[in-house]
Amino acid sequence: MKIYGQRHESMHTAQRSSAAWRLKRLGMGILLPGTAWATTDPAGPAALPGEFVLFGLMLLGIAFFSRHALRTALVGLVCLVVFKCMFTGFRTGPGLVGLLVQISQEWVTLANLFCLLTGFAVLARHFEKSHLPTILPRHLYNDWRGGFMLLVMVFTVSTFLDNIAAALIGGTMARQLFRNRVHLGYLTAIVGAANAGGAGSVVGDTTTTMMWTAGVSPLAVFYAYVGAILAFPIYAIPAALQQQRYSPIETQVPQGVFVDWTSVSIVLVILVTTITTNVYVSAAYHAISGRFPFVGLAIWAAILFSAGFRKPDWCVLPSTARSAVFLLSLVGAAALMPVEKLPAPDWLTTLGLGFFSAIFDNVPLTALALKQGRYDWGILAYAVGFGGSITWFGSSAGVALSNLYPESRSVAQWLRQGWYVTLAYVLGFAALLATVGWHPSPIAPSAETPSVETANPISDR
Repeated sequence: MKIYGQRHESMHTAQRSSAAWRLKRLGMGILLPGTAWATTDPAGPAALPGEFVLFGLMLLGIAFFSRHALRTALVGLVCLVVFKCMFTGFRTGPGLVGLLVQISQEWVTLANLFCLLTGFAVLARHFEKSHLPTILPRHLYNDWRGGFMLLVMVFTVSTFLDNIAAALIGGTMARQLFRNRVHLGYLTAIVGAANAGGAGSVVGDTTTTMMWTAGVSPLAVFYAYVGAILAFPIYAIPAALQQQRYSPIETQVPQGVFVDWTSVSIVLVILVTTITTNVYVSAAYHAISGRFPFVGLAIWAAILFSAGFRKPDWCVLPSTARSAVFLLSLVGAAALMPVEKLPAPDWLTTLGLGFFSAIFDNVPLTALALKQGRYDWGILAYAVGFGGSITWFGSSAGVALSNLYPESRSVAQWLRQGWYVTLAYVLGFAALLATVGWHPSPIAPSAETPSVETANPISDR
């Protein structure tokens, strides 16, 4: 029996180190949130921490009861807090004391995200009321190529703006171009273009900004665009064709419509203020970013300043606030997970992180990856940046767009109607790996890795 036990243990160890076991672990992680990164023993569900079980049930509830997504998320968050208070404790300590300490560390990130989501909704209304989306059709093709070019614009805008703003601007323009009949598949493509467009820019996404401030060179992140650009036609062309069949693009501009350049200027002022503040906060990351929500307050300061020139459309705030609270519930729940169970960095782990980002907050995942080091940062940026497009709540861009299109809040329909986004992620990752290869590199020794609680996002993807 002893000999058999030793032989069985050696076989078991060999299995875990084999490629087959790694693929099995990856598949489990895609099907059940957290399994691939939390399970240290492949014996079965008993090895899965309770936090991941509750989080998985929370996500399943959101998927099956999309009309009650906010209520489900809040109940799930409360259950997780109670569970950790009673049993496992928090990373900052046990019980209520640990909870209060963790809240004190997380509130800046949550406040920034709430202000950005609500602020960009007001910005999108300014842009819509400027009549610029109405004038735009005269510069686009009057067939499926017009929808394709709109996605190109969203991708381009996201390289130097926040992906939330890019998605909202794209969604607002699509509403005008397609006469309020936008196919759900096309909405998934808008979110995909917004997220992929920021994947290779250190100012286009929270995760790439974190890498930059941690000491990763902007050039090491930039080639994420290889995968993002190669993946783009895989989802953009089918989405444009699908949208054209569903509701053809309207290229006729109504008579007597003129651009309100004051509203356009307000949009530019808000965006420039937000970007400038974000760049400044990134430059002084360790000094001020974890102490106060500077980026979130900057966008609202610009909105209130511009109210004297054009009154904001405040009616968008109630629905936007509900969606923001929903996303913050997911971010808060993600912060309670034992994400320190990441496996060793390799391309397969990075591929899984992209799928994981669709159901999990990518800020703590990126922070843990930076602590590990030895990742290929361009491939990681592509994975965590574009991977959140797979579900509607997988990125803040998707959640923000759902304010304009509440019918998009269905995981099953999002996956079914926008299946090409998932396909594009996988094929783009494979193309990036084949053309560039896997080249892990350490972080600059002088740099300090930002922690989860000090990450100061301008967006979540």
